[in-house]
Amino acid sequence: MKTMLALTRQRRIWVCGWIAACTMIASQLGAQSVAPRISSEITNSERATLTGSLHPLAQAQFDAGRVPAATKLQGITIVFSRSEAQEADLQTLLAEQQDPASPLYHQWLTPDEFAARFGMADSDISKVEAWLQQQGFSIDSVARSRNMIHFSGNVRQVEQAFSTEMHYYKVDGKQHFAPSTELSVPLALAPVVVAVRDLNDFRPKSMHVNIARPDYTFCCDSSNQDVVLFAPGDIKTAYNIPSTDTGTGQAIAIMGQSAIVLSDIENFQSAAGIQIKDPSVILVPNTGSSVTADGDESESDIDLEWSGAVAPGATINFVYTGNAPNTGGVFDSLSYAVDQKIGNIISISYGTCEAGNTPSDLTSMEAVTSQGASQGQTIVVSSGDSGSTGCYGNYGNTNNTAPVASDEVLTVNYPASSAYVTAMGGTEITNANDAVGTYWSTAGTSGISLNTALSHIPEVAWNDDSASFAAENGWQFALASGGGGVSTIIPRPTWQTGVTGIPSGSFRLVPDISLYSSPNNPGYLYCTSDMSAWYPGSSSNPAQEASCGAGQFYDDITGYFNIAGGTSFAAPIFAGMVAIINQEKNYTDGQGLVNPTLYTLASNSSTYSSAFYDITAGGPNGGAGIGNECTAGSSYCSTAGSGSYKTTTGYDEATGLGSVNLGALITAWPAGTGGTLISTTTGVTASPTSALVNASINFTISVTSTTGSTVPTGNISLSVDGGTAFTEALTANGTYVYPTSFTSAGTHTVTAQYEGDATHGTSFGSASVTISAVSSGTGTFTVTASPSPLTVAQGSTGTETLTITPSGGYTGTVWLTFDTSNDTALGNLCYEFTTMLNNDYGSVVVSGTSAVQTQLQLITNAATCGAVSPRTGGGQQFHRLGAAKTAKNSGANPAPLGLAFAGLLLAGFLGRYSRKFHGMAVLIALLAVGLAVSACGGGSNGGTTTVTNPPKGTYTITVFAQDSVSTCPGTSCISGQTTFTFTID
Repeated sequence: MKTMLALTRQRRIWVCGWIAACTMIASQLGAQSVAPRISSEITNSERATLTGSLHPLAQAQFDAGRVPAATKLQGITIVFSRSEAQEADLQTLLAEQQDPASPLYHQWLTPDEFAARFGMADSDISKVEAWLQQQGFSIDSVARSRNMIHFSGNVRQVEQAFSTEMHYYKVDGKQHFAPSTELSVPLALAPVVVAVRDLNDFRPKSMHVNIARPDYTFCCDSSNQDVVLFAPGDIKTAYNIPSTDTGTGQAIAIMGQSAIVLSDIENFQSAAGIQIKDPSVILVPNTGSSVTADGDESESDIDLEWSGAVAPGATINFVYTGNAPNTGGVFDSLSYAVDQKIGNIISISYGTCEAGNTPSDLTSMEAVTSQGASQGQTIVVSSGDSGSTGCYGNYGNTNNTAPVASDEVLTVNYPASSAYVTAMGGTEITNANDAVGTYWSTAGTSGISLNTALSHIPEVAWNDDSASFAAENGWQFALASGGGGVSTIIPRPTWQTGVTGIPSGSFRLVPDISLYSSPNNPGYLYCTSDMSAWYPGSSSNPAQEASCGAGQFYDDITGYFNIAGGTSFAAPIFAGMVAIINQEKNYTDGQGLVNPTLYTLASNSSTYSSAFYDITAGGPNGGAGIGNECTAGSSYCSTAGSGSYKTTTGYDEATGLGSVNLGALITAWPAGTGGTLISTTTGVTASPTSALVNASINFTISVTSTTGSTVPTGNISLSVDGGTAFTEALTANGTYVYPTSFTSAGTHTVTAQYEGDATHGTSFGSASVTISAVSSGTGTFTVTASPSPLTVAQGSTGTETLTITPSGGYTGTVWLTFDTSNDTALGNLCYEFTTMLNNDYGSVVVSGTSAVQTQLQLITNAATCGAVSPRTGGGQQFHRLGAAKTAKNSGANPAPLGLAFAGLLLAGFLGRYSRKFHGMAVLIALLAVGLAVSACGGGSNGGTTTVTNPPKGTYTITVFAQDSVSTCPGTSCISGQTTFTFTID
C-alpha cells in the first residue's frame, strides 16, 4: 500500500482540494478525542535517558558477559505515559465510578472507550511505529487501549535503538539477562514513553509454599492422631460461603506464566466432588510457545483449582505467557487481561518486592491496574510469603548463606501494594484447633472426608518462620508468613481510613484482607503434574511420587498428597468470593476496586463484628501480638525488624482487616445496579484447532443466556492476537462466524467481547489455534555463503548467495539474520534478503532433500535505505543496518493531513447525530482547515540531509540460520551459521 509520503504533487493538490471542499460542505468536523503529543521529528541524534529503567539486579558483581547480538527478543513492549490532563481526568473518573451519589457510579469503560479517552493519538502511534521499523524492529501489535506497542527484534537492534548493552547476570546460581545501563530514547519520545518492558528475564515470583506430607493415605498420622487438611468443602464451611451461590454469570481470569495440564484441574474437581469444567486457556500473543515451567505450573494449578472450587458456576479464564526468554510473565498476562478486558475479576498469586522492580516498570503497571479499575475489573493479589521482609532472598544469595541487608529491609510486594488491587494476607489455625473435636469431625477410615470442618475455625496471623525449613529446604524457606507492611512508593489511598488500628502515614498499607494460608496448619490439598512440587521420595520412578489419582486427592501408588500453603491460596479463594458477591448482589458487569466498600463496611463496628473476623494473635501457638515479623532467628534476619507489624485490634499490617464471614458480608454489601440484565456466556470455537500457515480457519462465536431461553442480540468486539478490535453483528441466533488465516507459525488467539443489549449483560470468550510451519522436527542443516570475499565498489550493491543444505531428513522454514564485525562503521549499510520475514529476518523453505538457495543483497549506497525494493513488487523497503535515521522525506506531511481527513469523518458523525455538538464541530472544522493547509504546503519545499555511504574497508559478515519452530538456545535448537569477508573498495 502506498503511503502519503509517496503522493505526487498533483495528487497532493487533488487530495487537499477535496479536503477543503468537504470542509465547506460539512461545516462540522470531528477530531480525535486525544490530542497528539509528539510534536517534533523522532531522530536518534538527540537522546534522553529513561530514568528508572535499569533492573536492580543488573549489577556489576553479577555480570557474566555480553548477550550475542543476533539473539532474538520477542514481544518487547514500549509503554506510553498519560498526559497530566489525562491522568487527572482518570482519577476523577475513578472516584466518580466508586461514588454511589455520582451518575457515573459503576459506569465502566470498555477498552476501546478507554483508548479514545486515555490512549495515544493515532498519529503518535504511527510515528513511533515508523521509528521502531527504521531501527529494524517488526511490529507485533498495538495495544487495544492505545498505550503500548509490542514489537520484536534482536539484541543488536535493541542495543542500538535504546543505547545500551545486553548482558548476562549470574544471580543466586542462575543465569539471567538484562540491559546493563539505563535505556535512552530519542528526545522527541521522552515526554511520552514511561517504560520499555520485556528486555530481561527476571520474572515475578509465585506466592506458595509446598509441604508434601508422606503416608497420609487415610485418617491418621504416625501417632494415630487424626489429620486435618483443607479441601474445598472445609473452606466453604469455615468462611460461611452460601451453598446456593456459585458465581454464575461471572468471569474470573487467572494470571500465569506456565502452561498447565488440564487433567490436573479435572482430577481436582473430581476429587472435590465438583462438576468437571475446564478453564478457557489463553496464551498471551508474542510471548513464545506454550510450555510448562517448574514451580509456575503448580502455581497455576492452585489458582485455577481453588477459584473454580469456590465459584464453580463462574467462567474461569487462564491467561498465561509462553517460553520467550524476555517475557515479563504474569505482568504481561495482567496487561493483556486488562487490555482485552478478560474477566471482571482477576487473580494474581505472584509478586516482587517493590525494590526488586524497575521504577519505570512499576509506573507502567500502575497504569495497567488503574485501567482495569476503570473497566470494572476487580484485581485480587497475593501479598507474599516472607512476612514483613518482602525482598528476602531477592538479592543474589546462594542457599544457606546469611541474607544481606537489602534482604532484611521492611518492605511489601508489588502488585499487592498497588492502589487499584485488593491485597490478600495470610492466617492459620493454632495447634490447639487442629485436633478432631470442636472444629472438625472425624475423618473416618476409608479415606479423607471432603468436608470435615464444622464451623469457622479461629484464626491467627500466619507465621511459620522456622530454621528447620532452612535446614531441610535451603535458607530461602526459613521465612513462611503472610506479607504485609507499608509501601515506599504508593501513596495512601483515600479509602484506606476509618477503621480502628489504621496507623497514621502517607503510604499504602498491605494487606487488605487475609485468609487461611499456612502449609502446615493445616495446609491445602491440590493436584499438579509439576514434579518440582512433589514429595522427594525414594522411588525409582519419580513420576509415581505424588499426584492426584482417579477421584481422590492422594496418589494411587505412594498414598502421598500434594499439600501447600501461601497467600497463593488466599487470592483465588477471595476471587471466587467476589464472584459470589457479584452474583448475589447483581453486579452483572463487575465492581472494579472493591476496597472502598470493604473499608466502609469495616468502619461500622456492628458490620465489622458480624462480617469480619478480627485477628489479634499470631503463629502456630497463637501468641498474643505476634504478627508477620521474622521469628526464625538471627541467622536469617536481624533483630531490627523483629518487633514490627504486630497483630492488633482492627486493622494491622499482618492481617489487614482480618478474614471474612462471606454470608454476613453479602448481607451487608450494597446492592448492584445491574437491574434485571440476564448474564451471558460467550463461547469461541476454532475449526480446525491446528493447521499450517495460510490455511483457512473459522472461529465461531456463540453468545448464550445463562438462565432462560432468550437469545442475546447486538454486537461483538473481536481482536486477533491482541491487535486493534473490530465490531461485528450477531446473527439472529446469537452467533457469528469469523473466517481467517495466519501467515506465521505459533499460537494465535481470537478474543470476543459481547457488548450486551437491553436485556443481556456483557461476557467474554476466546479460542486459540496452533499454526505450524512445514517442519520435520528432525535432522539438521548447514549454511554456506558464496562468494568470499564479496567485493563491491563504494556506493554499489553486492549479492551474496546463501545455501541451506538439509541432512538427516530435515524439512522446514529457516530464519536468517546476520551480524558484522563493525556495526558502527556499517551503520548506513542497506540490506535485503530475497524473502523477508516480519520486515526484518530472511526466510527460506526447505521442502525436500536438495539444497535451497537465497540471496542477501548488501547495498553501500546509503541513500537507498528506506527506498522501495523492486524485487518485492513495491511492497517492501530496503533496510538500514544501523539505528540512525539519515534521510528526511519531502512532500506532504502525513500527520496533519491524516488528522484533517479523520476530522472530516468525525465531524459528519457529530453533526448528524447530535445538535449540541454543532458549535464544537465548527471550531474543530477551523482547526482541520489549518491542518490541511499545513499538510498541503505553505510555500516550503522541505529540505534534504546528505547521508554518508559506509566507509571503504574489509569486514566480516556472520550469517545466522535457525529453524522457525525450534527453541534456541536449547537442546531442541536446529541452527547453523557461516561467515564471509565483505570488502568495500
